[in-house]
Amino acid sequence: MITLLLWCLLFVICWPVALFALLVYPFVWLLLLPFRLAGIAVHGALALLWEVVMLPARLLRAPFRV
Repeated sequence: MITLLLWCLLFVICWPVALFALLVYPFVWLLLLPFRLAGIAVHGALALLWEVVMLPARLLRAPFRV
């Protein structure tokens, strides 16, 4: 919602820049998409590594849970 309001404000102040931003936005999104996917993959790998490292502690703690 904030993005829309900022874009409307930019449109009122300087409409050519706002229209240019509206046209360029999809290309920037496509350019940044691989970095987002890499971030998701790295997050998943680090979460898996964390779970493997913490597995012994979870196994030792498990029988004592109520």
